[in-house]
Amino acid sequence: MLHHISLGVRDLILAGAFYDAALGALGYRRVFEDDTALGYGLHDDEDILCLKLRADASPPGPGFHLAFTAATRSAVDQFHASALTVGGSDNGAPGLRPDYGTYYYAAFLVDPDGHHIEAVTKVVA
Repeated sequence: MLHHISLGVRDLILAGAFYDAALGALGYRRVFEDDTALGYGLHDDEDILCLKLRADASPPGPGFHLAFTAATRSAVDQFHASALTVGGSDNGAPGLRPDYGTYYYAAFLVDPDGHHIEAVTKVVA
């Protein structure tokens, strides 16, 4: 359905460090970069998430967040722990979320620009 999504960020270096840590834990990497943008995905020049440098960037309103697929629960744990060391804020520690499903294991963060993100897996154990 989606080709990619772009988020505005005020500090590309800080945002890059955050997303390198958070998304790196999930197996994603920088697939392109220039002076005003960073792209993340699995293959060169095929970004799924693009960060765009914007002086007036602000996150979308209440209720909006991005959820990234994690292969394992340990990847969710690493997503959360790694991003906290580079400017992320905790918005829900790693753990089961039985309200979302028996095996729904997720962690929630707020990035340095206020964007709400999640890593989730439904893999057992």
